[in-house]
Amino acid sequence: MTLIHTPFGPRTTAAEVLAGVDLTGRRMLITGGGSGLGRAAADALRDAGAEVLAPTRLELDLADLDAVRSYVEGLDTTVDAVIANAGVMAVPERRTTAAGWEVQLATNFLGHFALITGLRLSDDARIVLVSSGAQLRGGVDFDDPHFERRPYDPWVAYSQSKAAEVLLAVALSRRDPGRTANAVNPGRIHTNLQRHLPPATMRAMGAMDDDGNLLHADGFKTPEQGAAGEVMLAASPLLRGVTGRYFDEDNQEAAVVAGGPEPALGVARWSVDPDAADRLWELAEAAVRKQSAAR
Repeated sequence: MTLIHTPFGPRTTAAEVLAGVDLTGRRMLITGGGSGLGRAAADALRDAGAEVLAPTRLELDLADLDAVRSYVEGLDTTVDAVIANAGVMAVPERRTTAAGWEVQLATNFLGHFALITGLRLSDDARIVLVSSGAQLRGGVDFDDPHFERRPYDPWVAYSQSKAAEVLLAVALSRRDPGRTANAVNPGRIHTNLQRHLPPATMRAMGAMDDDGNLLHADGFKTPEQGAAGEVMLAASPLLRGVTGRYFDEDNQEAAVVAGGPEPALGVARWSVDPDAADRLWELAEAAVRKQSAAR
């Protein structure tokens, strides 16, 4: 399969991606759209004419399946695009939700699964799963996804949740050929996502100085640049009909690689494995059914 090359680069902004694109009449939902990366994407989509739904966490708590269901039931409208942008990263201690899921996997993956599969989507709807280069460092551990037996590690849990988001894009692309679903790594951006990171980790990343001031080290993007890939997949006519792909921080489709513990480029084989995508879908469906039955 030939990799897709776009005319956009790592410093392209969301506004530049949508230059000349008229989204009048299109309704788009973005989670985490109130700040940071999500707000930059939402602003660019609105400026291009789209109606943007950006529920706050009080309106839509992705870690709570009942809250997701209530939001979906109260949304009496069709949605043309969903950007699954909200998430949590490196939660320091193991936490589980009411559904019994580890909180990063529950928030980043399961809540978005319940939202996307519950919404009324237009026939040509476009789904964007915001993943991370962390998916290269570990896939979904189907034997112990919630760290009930293995030691909890915040970064292993985060990597698992981000691999799960790519697998969701793969699963959606296989189940509904009329709609599209893709995943994107927006790159490194200073947002609220880093709120759980200790200063020592931020300094090691080159993201903070010794006085606690944020630094824009090489490779860091502005929110407007990070949002470019999100709006590209959600709204650019150049990507119409493209589905089941993973795009990197350069806004190009990434090659499939083996994956491993060291930083690398590409998308890990375990993140795009169709069998793993189907298995994860079944786990998520069962969790949503169980929670619905308990209401």
